[in-house]
Amino acid sequence: MGMLIEGKLVNNWLEKEIDEGEFKRMESTFRSWVRADGSTDFKPEADRYHLYVSKACPWAHRTIIFRKLKKLENIIGLSIVEAEMFDSGWTFSEQGEYVDNLHGFKFMHEIYTRADKEFTGQITVPVLWDKKLNTIVNNESSEIIRMLNSEFNEFTEVKTDFYPAHLRVEIDQINQPIYDNINNGVYRCGFATSQRAYDKAFDRLFNELENVEKILSTQRYLTGSEITEADWRLFTTLIRFDAVYVGHFKCNLKRIADYPNLSNYLRELYQIEGIAETVDFEYIKRHYYYSHTSVNPTQLVPKGPELNFDLAHNRVKYI
Repeated sequence: MGMLIEGKLVNNWLEKEIDEGEFKRMESTFRSWVRADGSTDFKPEADRYHLYVSKACPWAHRTIIFRKLKKLENIIGLSIVEAEMFDSGWTFSEQGEYVDNLHGFKFMHEIYTRADKEFTGQITVPVLWDKKLNTIVNNESSEIIRMLNSEFNEFTEVKTDFYPAHLRVEIDQINQPIYDNINNGVYRCGFATSQRAYDKAFDRLFNELENVEKILSTQRYLTGSEITEADWRLFTTLIRFDAVYVGHFKCNLKRIADYPNLSNYLRELYQIEGIAETVDFEYIKRHYYYSHTSVNPTQLVPKGPELNFDLAHNRVKYI
C-alpha cells in the first residue's frame, strides 16, 4: 500500500507493521466527520465529496457497499485504483476504469500529500475527499460507512439505518471481536513472519468463525432479525475468504463453504440487490496474489476456486 514519512515515499510499509513476527495494523490518520447537524466544517452536500477505493480491499469495499445501499452514487464521486499494487503503493491508470477522475494523479500517495505535504503514515484506501476544502476528511472505513449511513439522508430516498440506536450497543460489541479476529485476523495469518504469531492468529480466527457460526444458527443476522453494519463489515471478509484467504493467507482449517450457517448467510447478503456488482473476483485475486510478493513471490494467480454465490440460501427460515 506504500508509506510516506514526512511526505517522502518509502517502500518498506509492511516491515513497519510487523512486531516480533506479528502483523499489527497502524491506526488511520484522518478522522474528521461529515455532520448533517452542522457541528463540523464538513457539511453534507451533493457533489462535494469523493471516495477513493480499491475493489480488492475489504475495508474499501465496505464504503462501496454503503454508497450503493444508500443510493449515493450521484451524490458522492468514486475513483478506483488498479488491482496491482507495486512499490509506490496504490496506482491509477492513465485511461479507462481505474483513473483518478478527480485530480488526474498517478498514485494514491499524491492524494495524501495534496492534503498534507508532510504526511507520515500508510497510504490506505478508502479515502473520503472534500472537493470544497481540498483535503481528506477521513480514511477510516468504519467511520466513513457511518457517515454514508446517516449524514447524507437528505439526498437519498433510502432512509434505512444500518446503525440504529436500539442496536448500537450490540453492534459495537460484536464488531470488536469480529474485527480483531476475523477482519484483521486473516491479515495476521497472512503477514505473520513467525510460526508463533501465525498459530496464534489462526486459532483466534477459526475460534471466532465458530462463534459466529453458532450465533447464526439461531438468528438471521449478527444482532437479530435486522441487517446492520455489523453484517456488512463481516461480509467483505467472508466473500474473499475461500477465493483468497484460504490459500494465499494460509487460513485453511475450513472454507466458509464448510460452515452451513455462514455459507447460507453469505449467499443471502451477496444476493441483496446491487451487492453482487460490487464484487470482482478477478480483480480481487489479481491484487492479492500479484501484489503481495512477500507472501507469493512468483506472482502466479490461481484460476480457481469455483464459486457460486447465486445458489439458493435458507436464511428465510428465521423470519
